[in-house]
Amino acid sequence: MDYLWTPWRYQYVTERDRPSGCVFCTAAASSNDRENLIVHRAAHNFIILNRFPYTNGHVMVVPFQHVSTLQDLAEEALLEMMRLARECERHLRTTYRPDGLNIGLNLGRSAGAGIADHLHMHVLPRWAGDTNFMTVTGETRVLPEDLPATWEKLSSAGW
Repeated sequence: MDYLWTPWRYQYVTERDRPSGCVFCTAAASSNDRENLIVHRAAHNFIILNRFPYTNGHVMVVPFQHVSTLQDLAEEALLEMMRLARECERHLRTTYRPDGLNIGLNLGRSAGAGIADHLHMHVLPRWAGDTNFMTVTGETRVLPEDLPATWEKLSSAGW
């Protein structure tokens, strides 16, 4: 029998007291970017690693403004969000050399937003054949790189 070890998830699955409030606003307000997995801060948005990534290099572009829709986002934040998505594409292609990328927004819980109250854009590298039996039949993802290693790579990418 094979075992998959995921020690980084232990704290999450055993944590009784979940943090209250918006996880993005809490991360943005902190000065500890490494602990909060923020790899870059711009004027109106920041780029943060997804704590539960689909693939290595899965980042999110998040506005500092706490809104849930594009129509409520300030114009300058919206424009910067797209510019940062382009920068994410560039850095992910250089760092991970993927075959393609997924870039998207899930607006509202019914559209798949895990955090529906604070708008965020996902940017993640993809490779041909990266959907394997683990994801399809076991509903499990296997990631070869831990989040601290991903943070090191992307935070020093030269934003």
